[in-house]
Formats: sequence, C-alpha cells, structure tokens
Amino acid sequence: MKTDFTNPALDLVLPDRGSGYEPGQILFANDSRFLETYFSEPLTNYAVGWRDPSNIEATLQFIAPAVPVGRRFEWKKANNADEFLSEVVDDQRAIGSDFKRVEFTASDVTDKTLNKGLTYIADLDNVSGPDWQNNKVSKLLRRLYRNEFRRGITAISAAATNTAVTWDVTAGKNPDQDLKTDLITATTATGVRPNRVLYGDTAFNKRSISYDAQNNAGGYAAAGMNLDQLASRLMVDKVLVGRERYQSSASAKSEIVSNLVFAFYAEDGVDTEDPSNVKRFVSSFSAEQGGGLVRVYSHQISSKLVAITVEHYSKIIVTFSSGIRKWTVS
Repeated sequence: MKTDFTNPALDLVLPDRGSGYEPGQILFANDSRFLETYFSEPLTNYAVGWRDPSNIEATLQFIAPAVPVGRRFEWKKANNADEFLSEVVDDQRAIGSDFKRVEFTASDVTDKTLNKGLTYIADLDNVSGPDWQNNKVSKLLRRLYRNEFRRGITAISAAATNTAVTWDVTAGKNPDQDLKTDLITATTATGVRPNRVLYGDTAFNKRSISYDAQNNAGGYAAAGMNLDQLASRLMVDKVLVGRERYQSSASAKSEIVSNLVFAFYAEDGVDTEDPSNVKRFVSSFSAEQGGGLVRVYSHQISSKLVAITVEHYSKIIVTFSSGIRKWTVS
C-alpha cells in the first residue's frame, strides 16, 4: 500500500531509499534530499508565507504555542509550589537583620528540536500549470501540520487528569457546570486557572444535544451560545472546537479530538520559562538557508520524476503537566 495525494493519508509512509520511485508517493525525507544544490528559494518563500485554508496551524498554535529557539535549547522545569508559598510574617524584617532570603527551585532541561520532513514524488506528465510545485508544497505542509497537531493532542491527553462525563438527553444534565466545577479543582491544584478549552467536534455536538433536550429557555440559551460567550461562561480566555480529521484507514477518516474536551493554560508569544502547559519549540533556518521555519527542496531524480521535499525543526513538550484537564464525553 502506497501513500499518495489521491488517497492522502494512508498509514504507510515509505522511507526514501534512493530508487524504485512511483509517482504520487510520499516518503520520509532523508539527508540526501537536503543538499544545497536542491534548495529552492522561490518554493521556500512560498512555504514561509503559506497558510492552510482550514487553518490547522492556528489550532496547533492554540494547544501548543510556538516558542522560537535554537537547535539546542534549555527549558525550565519549575517547582510550582515555590510560587505560592506564604507565611503571614515571613516578609517582616527584624530590627538589625536582613530580609528573609527566598530561593526558587527549578531545573534546567537541555533539549533539541527534531528535524522533520516529507518528500513527494511528482511525474512531470501528470502535472499542469505554472504553480504545480506550490500545490505540492501546500499538500506537504498540511500533512506536516496535521502530524504536529496529532502529536500535540497525544501529549496533552497523556498528561491530563481525565474525567468521564455523560452529555445526552437525560434531564438535569449541565455540561458547562461539569467543566466549571473541574476548572476550580485545576486552579486549586496549580494556582493558575486554565485559560483555554478545546472541544472535539463530537463533544461539542453532545453539549448541544444535552441543552436542546432540556426544552426550556435556559437550555436553548446555552445551546445557542457562540464560542466567545461560552468562554465568558466558563471564565476562560478562549474556546475552540477542533474539527480536524485524518485518514485512519484506506477507506475512513477519523476525528483527531472527537469526544474529548481539554482545558489547559497557554499563551501566545511565550518563552522557554513561562507557565504554559504545552509548548511547541521551533527552530528557524539561518538567513543563508532561506530563513523562516520551513525549507523546500526540488530535485529532478530522472527525466520524468521530480522530488519535492519540505523540512522543518520542532519538538512538542509538556513543560508543566499539573492542571491539564480532560473530559471524555459519552
């Protein structure tokens, strides 16, 4: 079974072994594709300015804000308890003495971003128009960002404290209160209230079903809230519904978030030391390598076959797991 753009995300992605290519294949990019002679400045400029029409990059940024770092970097693993220590008289200076000395304990973790990339094999007899290479770059970028988003969801799901809830037509269900109660628990556990909530498509639909079934003004009002109103109701900064899918088999697609709801703390424009739960560390290429967060190569490997390769550097890390909440909705 091969992976191609007519059936885009079949599970088998082959290594680039250097021979035996078939048109339409997507391959794990190897080092031979990253030679300077194959670097394409026009395609790289296109990729740097590219945005996915479904904006999966924005959803990725929502759960794992990008943090620019070098290839090798350090991030701080803080002791959260230090931030909230308090004694009623610990800040009062005795006559003739100094103020009490306070030390914050933390450990620096040395890490590095990982090189990731995909190669598409194009048959020149099967392409048309002046922008065909841009189109292939777009498809590879969408796939790379989808992979990153799935990694982010896997990381945040593994670190979260899970609660099973049932949102259905049974009288008395209050999905929003389920979240509000647990958000208070999360705030008490960490001292920082989660400020973002991500619903899966199925989970958000079950919320609506539960409120619609109440058949009263309060239920209808809750069901009809837009996401900004819901964020205000939950006392968080932002609510998002993740509607992204991936090809889970040769004939089926699956939701990435589905029947799950996540709450966590995250901020845009962060650094290696801020208290966000999950971060996506990214490394830029040097100016001599085209700059930006992605780089594109075009390599004619035979008279009719061209390899288009897109690469980037990143690593998604749960830098602080406490306070992440997950609700599994049935």
